[in-house]
Amino acid sequence: MNPPDTEFPVLAFVDIETTGGNSERDRITEIGIKTLDQGQETVWESLLDPQTFIPQNIQRLTGITPDMVAGQPPFDELALQIKKELEGKIFVAHNARFDYGFIKASFKRLGLDFRPKVLCTVKLSRLLFPQQARHNLDTIIAAHGLTVSARHRALGDADLLLQFWRVCEKTFGPARLLEAVNELLGSVSLPPHISQSVVDAIPDTPGCYIFYGEHKAPLYIGKSITMRSRVMSHFQSALTVRKEMKLSQQVHHIEWIETGGELSALILEAKLIKERMPSANIKLRRSKDLCAWQLSPEPSGLQRPTLITHKHLQPGFQDHLYGLFSNKKEALGYLAAVAKKYQLCEALLGLEKVEEGKPCFGYQVKQCQGACIGQVSLAVHNLKLQTALQLYKVPVWPFEGAVAIKDGHSMLVINKWCYLGTANDHDELDDIARSEDFEFDLDIYKVVKKAMTGSHKTHVVKLSSHTSTFD
Repeated sequence: MNPPDTEFPVLAFVDIETTGGNSERDRITEIGIKTLDQGQETVWESLLDPQTFIPQNIQRLTGITPDMVAGQPPFDELALQIKKELEGKIFVAHNARFDYGFIKASFKRLGLDFRPKVLCTVKLSRLLFPQQARHNLDTIIAAHGLTVSARHRALGDADLLLQFWRVCEKTFGPARLLEAVNELLGSVSLPPHISQSVVDAIPDTPGCYIFYGEHKAPLYIGKSITMRSRVMSHFQSALTVRKEMKLSQQVHHIEWIETGGELSALILEAKLIKERMPSANIKLRRSKDLCAWQLSPEPSGLQRPTLITHKHLQPGFQDHLYGLFSNKKEALGYLAAVAKKYQLCEALLGLEKVEEGKPCFGYQVKQCQGACIGQVSLAVHNLKLQTALQLYKVPVWPFEGAVAIKDGHSMLVINKWCYLGTANDHDELDDIARSEDFEFDLDIYKVVKKAMTGSHKTHVVKLSSHTSTFD
C-alpha cells in the first residue's frame, strides 16, 4: 500500500471499441473498465448493441461481429450503470480524447452530464519515458514487456493500461508517479504529443500559428491577436468538438510567427495557407479560376454582364467589376439568384437563350417583369441590375500609387488592393512602395478593403517618392 502522502485517488482504466472514429455518427460496441482502488482491482465489461452497421475493417480489427452484439443491451440501457462505474474516479485511457469523447457524446445524447478528470497514458508515457521515439500502445507493450491477453478488445486493452501503470509505479516510485499525474491533470487539455513547455513558449501576441502532424505535414494554420490563448482554446474544445478532437490527436509540432497587429496576422494567414496547403484549411486556398462580372453597354442601350475570367481579370485596375467569384459556376449561380430576387430577365442577362421578341421562361412563370418583350424599358432593367450588383462592386484603386497602413509597430504597403510587403523602417517603406510586383489575392483584398472602408478607423498613409511618415 502507498504511504499516506502518496495515496492515489481511484483510477478507472477504460477502453472502448466502436464502429468508427466519429463520436457523433459511430457508436460504442464494447466497454472495458479496470478499477484500481487502494491496490484492489475490480472489473466491469460489456458488449453493446451499437444499433448500426459494423464495417468489415472494424470487424477484422476487433473480432466483434454483428452476431456478437445482437441481443446485447444498447448504451442507453447501461448508461446509469456505466456512469456509476466511472463516477468519482480518474478516467484513464490511451489517447484519452477518443475514449472519453465517445462516452461523453453517448451520455450527452441521453441528457446526462459527464465530466471526470481525464488522464491520458500517451502523455504519461511521454512524460516518464521521453527517450522512447513513439508512445502508441503497441510500442509501450514492446518496450515494457506487457502481457497481451486480447488486443483490440476493450477489457484486454484496459488491462494493458493497468499493467503500464504498474510498470511506472515500480520504475519511478509512488511519489514521482503521483507528481506526474498531478502535472498531467493540470494540463489535461493538451494533445498527447504537445508538452506544456511548447504552449508556454507561444507568445500571447498577434500572429499566426501552424499545427503540424507527423513528418512535418501542415495540418492547420490560424491567426489571433493572442496566439497562446487561441491555441489553448483549440485544445480546450477538443473534448467536446469532434473537429478539434481530431486535430488535437494529429498535431505533433507547433510553430508561430509574430506580427505587428491583427491586420498583419490576417494577411499572413491568407498567404501561408496558399503556400503550405494545410489539410484542415479549405476556405482560404488559392482559386485558379477567379472571375467577376463586368457591365458594358451594347448599341441597343442594354447593359449586359460579361464574365471576365482570371486570364483577363485585373481587380483594382478595371472599372465596373462586380462580385469576384472563385469559379464560373459560383458566378453564374450568383447572377441567377440576383435575377430571381429582382425579377430581372435571364435572357437579357445572357443566362438563357430565346428568339428575339419572344418572352423568356421567367416571364412565363411570373419571375421576369417583361424586359425581354418590351413591357419594362431597358433603362429600368439596367438600373435594377446596377442596384442589385452595387453591393458587390469591386472599386478601382482610389489612390495614385501605394499606401501604407499602420499595424502595430509596422507599416503594411498596399497597392491596387495587393499586399506588397511589411516595412519596419523608413528605407524599407520606400523600397517596397516602388515595387510593381502586383499579385492579387481575393482573401487579402477582402481583408484590406474591410480595413480601409470599414467602421473601424484605419490609419492610411499615401506614399510618394518622398515618404515622410513612419510612426
